Amino acid sequence: MEVHFGSNNLLILNVILAFMMFGVSLSLSTDDFRRVLKRPDAPIVGLIAQFVLLPAATCLTTWYFDVDPQLALGMILVACCPGGSFSNIMTWLAKANVAVSVSMTAVSSLAAMFLTPFNFALYGYLNPNTRSVLTEIQLDSMEILILVGLVLGLPLVVGMLVGKAFPAFAQGAQKPMRVITLLVLFLFVGVAFGNNMDVFMATADRIVGLVVLQNLLALGLGAMAAAITGLPRNDRRAITMEVGIQNSGLGLAILFTFFPDASEMILIAAFWGVWHLISGLVLAGIWGRSSQRVSAGEEATCKDAF
Repeated sequence: MEVHFGSNNLLILNVILAFMMFGVSLSLSTDDFRRVLKRPDAPIVGLIAQFVLLPAATCLTTWYFDVDPQLALGMILVACCPGGSFSNIMTWLAKANVAVSVSMTAVSSLAAMFLTPFNFALYGYLNPNTRSVLTEIQLDSMEILILVGLVLGLPLVVGMLVGKAFPAFAQGAQKPMRVITLLVLFLFVGVAFGNNMDVFMATADRIVGLVVLQNLLALGLGAMAAAITGLPRNDRRAITMEVGIQNSGLGLAILFTFFPDASEMILIAAFWGVWHLISGLVLAGIWGRSSQRVSAGEEATCKDAF
């Protein structure tokens, strides 16, 4: 099976990812990172769940259930990616702690420059089923690090500089840029799926279930880690969103750049890009409505008191 995706499409994908990161970082400043250092409990819990628990659990799960090596390696790659910027919007819709979500996205995007290639190489090697595939594709961690730096690290720094130099522009452009780039990414993935529908349908019976289960695993790990540490409800929800919504677009960029013939890995990452939008919107809708009911109940209690 061959996935149809040209070099022009890859360039578009990388530009979309860079603009998404740029939009997220417009509102960031060095003070945000200082606040993380002063009150690091929620971001640290989220980052441990993101870069330690999820890749390790994915590696063990794919090994235990003897998942096909290429599919398993695709799942491991997605698990090694940082949280997606879409999580910030989902956290806002869920009426959770957006500050925690944005700070996690920023820190995890910087950390991903090193941890994504490192974790992918480590857990791909630790799973004996994927070890041979990883060896065959001749992984070059340094080249992946450079790619991640260009599509995440550089736009983040440029966005922070632009936000500081032009605060009025940053305030007005941030939200529209996030929404527009996310819609463009969704459209881009949809078109890519349409062009490769025959390939997807041939493997859908295996891919859909794996992606849905891994997404549930990611959401569950984020929620569990936050609950065990006793964080407030809105922090727990932000961490759950951040861990459950992966930057699968980065995974696709890595795959199309370095492993263009790994069709099943590509389809795993591509379907993740669709599915986590659906699961995130559903969860945000449920939490958003529950928060409204709680707020309404508190307001009614206050009125009764007077």
